[in-house]
Amino acid sequence: MNRHRTALSVLLAAGALLAGALTAASPSVAADQPARGFWTAERMRTAAPLDITAAPGAVARTAPAGPASALVPTTIAATPAAFPQAGGPWTGGGAVVKTSGRVFFTFNGKNASCSGDSITSANGSTVITAGHCVKYQGAWHTNWTFVPAYDNGNAPYGQWPATKTFATDQWVASEDMNMDVGLAVVAPLNGQKLSQVVGAQGIVFNGGYNKKMYAFGFPAAAPYDGTKLVYCSGNTGKDFLLTKDHSLPCNMTGGSSGGPWFQDFNEATGLGTQVSVNSFGYTFLPNRMFGPYFGPEAKAAYDKAQTA
Repeated sequence: MNRHRTALSVLLAAGALLAGALTAASPSVAADQPARGFWTAERMRTAAPLDITAAPGAVARTAPAGPASALVPTTIAATPAAFPQAGGPWTGGGAVVKTSGRVFFTFNGKNASCSGDSITSANGSTVITAGHCVKYQGAWHTNWTFVPAYDNGNAPYGQWPATKTFATDQWVASEDMNMDVGLAVVAPLNGQKLSQVVGAQGIVFNGGYNKKMYAFGFPAAAPYDGTKLVYCSGNTGKDFLLTKDHSLPCNMTGGSSGGPWFQDFNEATGLGTQVSVNSFGYTFLPNRMFGPYFGPEAKAAYDKAQTA
C-alpha cells in the first residue's frame, strides 16, 4: 500500500474520519445522473468543499474545510492578471472563464463541490478534474454535474451531468496521491456538446517540470466563498517531500481541487495548455498548492474518457 494512503482521510463537518480499506473498482463507471432540477441554486451554494488529507501533515484543497481554512491568509490579493499571483479573483476574461467551472456531486450522502475544466477531446464532452473529485474512499460520487462559468448559484451555460466518470488506474486501485487525476464525460445539452458551447482548453502530457504556470479554481472555504473564479500564477517547482507533483505558491482553499493548471497561458485570450489540476497542500507549508504530473498514467485515463 502506498505510504500516502496510510493517513488518507476526509474532513467532514462532524470531524476527521479515517479512510477505510479500498476495494478494487473499474477505471470508469456509468455515472448516476442527478434528477432534473436536483442542483438548485441553493444546493449549489451550500455544497461543501471537499478536503482530503493526502499524507501526514497534508491537506487537499477540496469536503468541509474546517481546519484548513485557518491555514490561509485573512486577506486576498485583489489585483487580477498579474504574475506572480498568490491568489486572487480572475477578472482578465478570455476563454478560461467559460471552460472552467464548479463540479457538484454527492459523497457519503452529502452534497459537495470541486472544480474542473473543459478540455479538447475526441468526443467534445470531456471534463478533467482531480481523482478525489470523482471517487473517494473506494466509492464513485453520484449526482455528478459540471457547471461552467459558475456564478453564485447561476449556471449561465447550463448544467452538464456526467454519463461516465474516470480516474487513473492508480487512483482507482489505491488512491495514490501521485495520480490524483479524474475525468468525466458529460451528456449533450439541448443537442450540443460541451466544447461547442463553452470551448475547450488544450492538454499536454510529459510536459516537464519548473515552468511558469497559472492555476484556476473555485475555492469555497474561508476566506473564499465559491462565488468567484480565482487564480494563482508563478514559477513552479517539484514536490521534494512525498509526491512527484508540481508545486506552486497559491492560497486557494477547499473547493478548488480539480481546477486547471496551464503552461503557455495567454492572459489576453484566456487560453493555455493544461498540465495539471489542483490536488493538495501540506499543512506545514501554507499557501502552496500541489498538482499531479500528467504522465503516461494520466494520458491513459484521458484516452479512455475522450473516446467514451
